[in-house]
Amino acid sequence: MTKRIAVLLAALMISFLSPAQLDMHRFTGNWLGTLNTGVSKLKIGLLVKDSSGILISKLMSPDQGVMDIKVDKTEFYNDTLKINSAEIRASYKGKINKSSDTLTGNWMQGLKIPLTLLRVEKLPELNRPQEPRRPFPYKEEEVTFTNDKAGVSLSGTLTLPSSGENFPAVVLVTGSGPQNRDEELLGHKPFLVISDYLTRNGIAVLRYDDRGTGKSKGGFSSATTADFAGDAEAAFEFLVADQRINPKKTGIIGHSEGGLIAPIIASRNKDVAFIVMLAGPGLKGKDILLLQSERIARADSTPEQEIENNTRLNKKLYNIAVNEKDDRKAAGKMRKLIDDYWATISPETIQSKGLDKKILVQGVYQLITPWFRYFLTCDPKVALTKVHCHVLAIAGSNDLQVPPAENLAAIKKYLSRAGNLNVTVKEFAGLNHLFQHSATGSPSEYADIEETFSPEVLDYLAQWIKNTVTE
Repeated sequence: MTKRIAVLLAALMISFLSPAQLDMHRFTGNWLGTLNTGVSKLKIGLLVKDSSGILISKLMSPDQGVMDIKVDKTEFYNDTLKINSAEIRASYKGKINKSSDTLTGNWMQGLKIPLTLLRVEKLPELNRPQEPRRPFPYKEEEVTFTNDKAGVSLSGTLTLPSSGENFPAVVLVTGSGPQNRDEELLGHKPFLVISDYLTRNGIAVLRYDDRGTGKSKGGFSSATTADFAGDAEAAFEFLVADQRINPKKTGIIGHSEGGLIAPIIASRNKDVAFIVMLAGPGLKGKDILLLQSERIARADSTPEQEIENNTRLNKKLYNIAVNEKDDRKAAGKMRKLIDDYWATISPETIQSKGLDKKILVQGVYQLITPWFRYFLTCDPKVALTKVHCHVLAIAGSNDLQVPPAENLAAIKKYLSRAGNLNVTVKEFAGLNHLFQHSATGSPSEYADIEETFSPEVLDYLAQWIKNTVTE
C-alpha cells in the first residue's frame, strides 16, 4: 500500500511539470555549427547539460582555439533555446526541430547572423603537446609592478631556475591585441612554452598581462604602441631591480608588435643588454598591413582582381585614418568609400561568399582607434637606427603577417646605419608568424596546428642568449 501511494505521489508531481520542463532533455548534448561572419567562417560548439533540473552550457570556438567560453544564462521555453555570454557579449536563440537534431536561429554579437547548430556525438578537442604541466622544475612567482608614468598596475609571472643566483633574464612582450601573460591565442600559449623552455635552460623570465587584460589594470582600448612600450619598460626595470637577476645580462624578447616595442625601449634605455625581435617589423605600419592583406588573401586562393580591389580600398581607408584627425569626419569618409566599393560587387558574389556590408562598416571604427592611427605611421627605423645592444631578429619564411624578406632586410639596414655590429638576422624555413611549422602560413591554419612554437627556434633562442650574455 505504501509503495502504491509513493508511485501515485510521483505521478502527481510529474503532472504539475510543464511540457517544456518534460522536454528539457531535447536540448541537452553537443551542438556544432558554422558561423559565417561575412569575412570568415568559424565553427561554433555548444555543450548543454542538465544540472539538477536546470540547464547549463558552455560555448567554444574551435577555429579560434577558444574552448571554454562562459555562458551566464541558459533558458528554454517550448521549442526554443536561448543562451547569453557576457564574456564575449554574445547571445544565441535557436528553435529545435521535431527530431531534436537541429537548432535553427540567430547569433547576436553586434550583428545578427543566422546560425544552425547540429547535434553531434562529440565536440572538437584541441591537442597542444608542448604545453607544460605542473609541477615545474623551477620557481614560479606571481608578481605585480607599476608603470609609474602612466599610473598602471601590471600583473605577471616570474619564473627562475630552482637553484643558483645572478641569473640572465628576459622580459617577454606580446603582439598586438589584448594578450594575457601567456600570449594566449587560438588555443596556443606561446609565451608559456617559451618561458618554460628558457627557465629550464637557466634563464629567468618575466611575462605579464597587457594593461586592461587578465589581472593587469588600466585601459587597453585607448592605448597605443607607445603606451605599451612604457609598460614593457616598467617590466624591464622591475626585473633588473630583483637581487637574484644579473642586470647586465637582462634583455627583452618581443613578438610581432612586441618586436617593435623591444627596439623602442633599447633605443632609449642603455641598460638593455640585448633584444630579440620575433617576427618584428622593419617597415612602417601601413606598408606592413597592405603586404599582410595581399599575402594572406593570396594564400587563401583569392582571385588577383579581388586582391587588387581590396588593396586599392585599404590604401584609401588608411590615408583617411592618417590624414583626417576628426573621428566623425573620418568615419563618414570611410563609410562613403565602402558604399562605393559595395556597389561594385555583384549580388552573386555577395551571396556565394556570404559577404555582409555591416561587418565592413563596423571595421571602420577599428581604423580610427588610437592604436590603429598610431601604428599606421609608426616607423621602426626611428628606433632601430639608435639601437647599439646585441640584436637577434628572426622570422619564419611562411610569415604572411610580417613578411620576412622585406622586414628582415629593413631591420638589417637600419641597424647597420646605427653602426651596430652585434646583429644576427635569421629566417627559418617553413615557419609561420607564430613560429609553427605550416603549409601556407595562412592565419586560418594557426588553430589547427598542434605545435605551439618550433622546437628548433626555442633551442636557437636559448643558445643565442647564453652565448650573448657570456661575451
